[in-house]
Amino acid sequence: MSTTSQLEYERLNGVIGKHVYGNLYGVDPNILSDEKFLRSLVIKAAEIANVHLVEVKSWKFINGDKEGVSVLALVVESHIAIHTWPVYRFATVDVYTCGDHSMPDKAFNYIVSVLKPRRYIVNYADRSSD
Repeated sequence: MSTTSQLEYERLNGVIGKHVYGNLYGVDPNILSDEKFLRSLVIKAAEIANVHLVEVKSWKFINGDKEGVSVLALVVESHIAIHTWPVYRFATVDVYTCGDHSMPDKAFNYIVSVLKPRRYIVNYADRSSD
């Protein structure tokens, strides 16, 4: 569905909002510190989610136990975000999309499969207008 037809669909039927988010525990701290790798991971996740990438921004923080990387992908349909804390081997992942064509669950599962946490928690929320 094109962006124009998607907007028309939402005007007629309301917004379809799908939010998949969670915590990843026991992830390799070297991966969680690699800003370039995490940026590429988010870009691929956007493709898998079938969303339209607008821009990707990332930041690397160096501050003891607050050290980590944040990557935020703005997509036409909403966003994908990863925040990491390598010293704790911990990351949070947030995939929020609008529209019936997007697949945030597939993006979340892809990120988990690449980061290979020892365990993770996933949450789902319906953020639709109706």
